[in-house]
Amino acid sequence: MSKKILFFTLFLWLTAVIVPVFAQEKADTTYTFRFVPQKDMFYVPLDGNDRELARLLECVRRNKDSILSGSLPLYVDGYCNSLDSEKENLRMAAIRSNRVKSELIVRGGIKEECFITKPHAKSHAADGDLVIVRLTVPAPEASATESEGLSKAEEERLAAERAEQERKATEERRKAEEARHATEKAEADRPAKEQAARQAEQHQEITATPLESPSSAHYHFALRANLLRWATLTPDLGLEWRVHPSWGILVNGSWTSWSWSDKDRRYALWEVAPEVRYYMGEKKAWYLGAMFKAGQFNYKLSETGKQGDLMGGGITAGYRLRLNKALDLDFNLGLGYLNADYEKYEVIDGVRVRRGNETKDWWGPINAGVTLVWKLF
Repeated sequence: MSKKILFFTLFLWLTAVIVPVFAQEKADTTYTFRFVPQKDMFYVPLDGNDRELARLLECVRRNKDSILSGSLPLYVDGYCNSLDSEKENLRMAAIRSNRVKSELIVRGGIKEECFITKPHAKSHAADGDLVIVRLTVPAPEASATESEGLSKAEEERLAAERAEQERKATEERRKAEEARHATEKAEADRPAKEQAARQAEQHQEITATPLESPSSAHYHFALRANLLRWATLTPDLGLEWRVHPSWGILVNGSWTSWSWSDKDRRYALWEVAPEVRYYMGEKKAWYLGAMFKAGQFNYKLSETGKQGDLMGGGITAGYRLRLNKALDLDFNLGLGYLNADYEKYEVIDGVRVRRGNETKDWWGPINAGVTLVWKLF
């Protein structure tokens, strides 16, 4: 009777010790780590994360050889549902998973290849900001006595099941690795894609709003100087008012007064030439215009001098060559009609002697210029 009581007591003790050990091993295969909503920092002391990490590290220590060999992968599922979009949630979930893996790699001495990682944008739990680590710890192998009791067919079936589980685990690792590479590539390509999107938006804004070409940037007022007139010692200045990118109003004026040979020779004149122009083309470089000209002159380049009035007008055409942001070079030519009404004279003993009147009409070139244009504003 005492032997039976002793045997029953020993059985109860073994049940109390061994059963909790196996129950704990089964419970230790899932570990949950919680995160602050919208944050990616892994706070170890937060909400029991330190206890979970200690349990996980102990399990990793016990099964380290199997984990490093690849037969016992760690499944890491990151969850986030506290951000605005699915893309942001997936990115946050991936970062959180990497935080937990870094702790295991540093403290547990395992490698990146030991993990199968998958981010999730939603969670069935009320708290969707967490990372779950799972690993399937194999059950203790059957003893030799138990193995002897298995039939050959049963052994083949178990071997086939183990091979199928290994194949599935390998396939899951491959898919997880591809997903990780895809996520890393998407993160690496994201700045370039965002830059391309910004450039496309800027291009659309530019094409949606018609702007002047850089070679003919729009301006309102410009100062002009006809270099051909200045080369003939005839100072020339003008002003242009650009009332529209395609329309401009100009006024040019010239004045000079020269005498030599004791005032026996003379070259003097003044002219005013208003003009209206229409600029054509995308660059607004070519133009057509209409010009009016009026003035007075006094020429005595030989024995007979001519002094009188001139008046006329015609059409103008030309091309604007951009030199820089502030300067253009204007090549222009005017064709039309001029009327000159003047009197002839001679100078005898310092006195002008009138020799009659004449009127002449002229059809042909009435203006030419190579004009420097300074765009004021």
